[in-house]
Amino acid sequence: MRDRSVAILVAVLMAAGASFAQTAAATPGSSTAPTASASLVFDVASVRPSAPSDMRKMMEDLQAGKRPESLHVDGARATFTYMSLKELIAYAFKVRSYQVSGPDWLSTDRFDILANLPEGASKDDVPAMMQALLAERFKLVEHPATMEQTVLGLLVAKSGPKLKEATEKPVAIDESAPLKPGESRQDTIDGPIHLIKNADGSTTYNLGVRGSFTLKFNSESRSMHMEANSITMKGFAGMLTTLGGGEGRQVVDMTELTGTYQAAVDFSLMDLATSLHDSGIDLPTRPGSGSYSAEASDPEGAATVSAALAKLGLRLEKRKAAVERLVVDRIEKNATEN
Repeated sequence: MRDRSVAILVAVLMAAGASFAQTAAATPGSSTAPTASASLVFDVASVRPSAPSDMRKMMEDLQAGKRPESLHVDGARATFTYMSLKELIAYAFKVRSYQVSGPDWLSTDRFDILANLPEGASKDDVPAMMQALLAERFKLVEHPATMEQTVLGLLVAKSGPKLKEATEKPVAIDESAPLKPGESRQDTIDGPIHLIKNADGSTTYNLGVRGSFTLKFNSESRSMHMEANSITMKGFAGMLTTLGGGEGRQVVDMTELTGTYQAAVDFSLMDLATSLHDSGIDLPTRPGSGSYSAEASDPEGAATVSAALAKLGLRLEKRKAAVERLVVDRIEKNATEN
């Protein structure tokens, strides 16, 4: 049963890699997206609570590199599947989920939304239209706030960085190129991501001009190996924030390194499981048995995030910083009638 729990965790982590690679949308001193214009609304939108997840199908999809939640804009149709309200709010206001402050159930209540775009609207208009939908159907009231909080600063170690400059320049993804077997594409607020399932069991995430990285599970060390061909330190800090930074805090790039780098690092399953739990994803050991326990599957703890960073000449340190947040003042759990 323990092996099955680990297999579930690995499948989820491989599918979750796209979120690890997204850079922070709002850093100290920036602002959230403006309020949606009254004219930017969906022509028609259907909002339904997502059906209870089929664990067997979810496992099959995860192993194929497909997350249960997804968003896709194709022409005049926007489709949001199995997305939490926190994810929808983050998408609408162009922030990260960890920047949204509100009730805990924002991470667990999930919805399917099908919406038609008005004539002349483009993919870039969809976040503003989602703002309008959340205000109309869920009575969302929010406000941006800058809070002085404890964060984890990503800093260069005293011994200096041990990163290699990227040898290849990232190129934009050709969205018109046909997909090959084992390939898929995902839309994110930062642009498309091209996923490739490799023969050795690893998954490559091509982020276009933002670079690419590959994730692979090591069964002996019970760790996830991440290797980036090209990544910025802001992007790396964004990944660490998704991992929880070892303490569930936001990681802010303070390295002053402005290049694009190669990086290889191993993260323990305990750190990764904790991250998924903080994101509202609990992993059952078997039907009806409760949540996945990181301690049970990885009793030795493997390498910590800090130990992994030391090999790159980087370190984490608690710092005070002005952090942008989107505070939810009011929201209803159930959408009004379609």
